[in-house]
Order: sequence, then structure tokens, then C-alpha cells
Amino acid sequence: MKLARPDVFHPRVVLAGCQALPEGDGDDADLISALRKRGLHARWLAWDDPETLEADLVILRATWDYIERLDEFLAWTTTVRSLVNAPEVVVWNTDKTYLLDLAKAGVPIVPSQFIAPGERARVPDGEVVVKPAVGAGSVGAQRFTDSDAAGRHVLALHADGRTALIQPYDRRVEQGETALVFLGGRQSHAFTKGPILPSPGNRPAFDDSGTYAEESLAPADPDFELWDIGHAALAAAAAHLGIDVAELLYARVDLIGGRSDAQLLELELVEPSLGWRQLDAATRARRQRDFVVALEGILERRGLGPLSHRRP
Repeated sequence: MKLARPDVFHPRVVLAGCQALPEGDGDDADLISALRKRGLHARWLAWDDPETLEADLVILRATWDYIERLDEFLAWTTTVRSLVNAPEVVVWNTDKTYLLDLAKAGVPIVPSQFIAPGERARVPDGEVVVKPAVGAGSVGAQRFTDSDAAGRHVLALHADGRTALIQPYDRRVEQGETALVFLGGRQSHAFTKGPILPSPGNRPAFDDSGTYAEESLAPADPDFELWDIGHAALAAAAAHLGIDVAELLYARVDLIGGRSDAQLLELELVEPSLGWRQLDAATRARRQRDFVVALEGILERRGLGPLSHRRP
């Protein structure tokens, strides 16, 4: 006797890259098989491929060209059937002015000054970093010791219609950033990132795709005080957006400093690298299972679970 095929719903899942990296940068190479082990079938597509609109759920992973096509990208996030992280998360987190929202909630951030087009730049004394408020992969970010040169970079960003972000250059970054990874709102793993920006007057080295600056990564086991800041940043973001932290399939909290003086550089909720390759094979398999389990919870809450089609 043949057994009938279980009457379950199989959502069509897409991992979204970009035309330059349609299957990401390789760090997510095992995700397809991790999803398959839990009965979820997924494939890679560039985010602007029309077939993404046919998917039941799209997971943002390597959409690193959006900074040049922001309006188009944000419009696209509202046209796919279901997106993680959600469109309201994306529109908030693509603009680094979100740092001010986190600071208001008590999260310790690196001092940040935002200068919109038409506003006069007041470059502080000392070495600074100037970057676009909407940016990814360190594109457009530079170090300056000359305030006039920094001001010219601000004006160049303004000429492109971009708001500039000015931060003091903090030499603690030379010891590396600590990247804390959360999956489904839960603490997962961590890694360190070596300094990206070269000395003043020079530009960082970029990957062949041109979408992100090359980084030196290594595994990390941070003190609990750093994890506490990560949890606080995630809670503040979720509260600001009016969502549960479990709705954040992934998050990466980038910090500088140690247990007594850590500050947040960035909270990455759109398409961060998650540092899978910094984990040994067994740990990576466990953490990627956590990723898929968190996704299953999101699918269920959004009515895309295996039995969702049977609901009255």
C-alpha cells in the first residue's frame, strides 16, 4: 500500500542577493542545505529579479547594491509577498539616523553627527570618519585629519543628495570590532572584524564585486557585558518599531571597546554578513539550525506554516 503524500504547504523561499553577487559572498553557502534539512526549499535570486515577486517569502542576504538604488529597493520591499527582515525594519535601519533612536533609549553609541544636504558641516577637531548616512560595505566612508578635506567630502555627499554622518575616529577600532549575532532575537555567536578604513587620504580595498570593503574576520567569545549591550540594542530597536524581537530573523550588533567602555557602531538588520565561516563545522550546523527554527516561527506567525492552508 502506498502512503499518501502529506497534505502540507511548502512555501517558496528566496535568499536575495544582488546582480553582482546573485548567490552572496559565499558566507551563506550552507544555508540552502540547512533549510532543506528542515523541509524548507529555497533558492538564490538577485533582489531585482522579477521572480522574487512569486516567492512566498524573501530573506534579504546580500542586497548590497541597494545604496545606489535606494528608492527602488525600498519600493520593492513592499511588493514582495513577505519579507524578512520586514519592510518597516528595512526602511528604519537603512538610514543610520537610527543611531539617535537607540541613543535616546539609553544604548551607548559612538558619538554621531548627521549633516543633511543644505546644512552647514561643523567638523570637530581631531581625526574623524565621514560616511553617508545610507550606506553599506563601507562604501563612501573615509578617515580625515584635515577638517577642510572632511568638509569637502561632506559637500561631495551632499551633491549626491546624501546626508553625511561624522564620527570621531576612535583608535579602539584598531583592536577590531566585535560583531554579535542574534537569530530570532536570541544570542547566537560572535566574531571580530579587523579595521577596514586605511590611513587618512586613502580608500579601503573592495571586493571584486565593488559592493563591500574587504574585511579580516576571526572567531570571538565576548564578555557578557558586551552581550548585554547587544540585547539592549535589539530590545530598543524592537520597541521603537513596535515588534517582538523574535520577528528579527537575524541581527548583528557591531561594538568597539571592552567590557567597561563598549559602544555601538552599528546595528545591522537589513543584510549583514553573519560570520558563518568563523565557526567550526559542528557549531555552524547548530547555529544554522537555529536560523531555520527562527524562520519557521516567523513563517507560522505569518500564516505560511506547513498547515496554514488548512485554517478556516
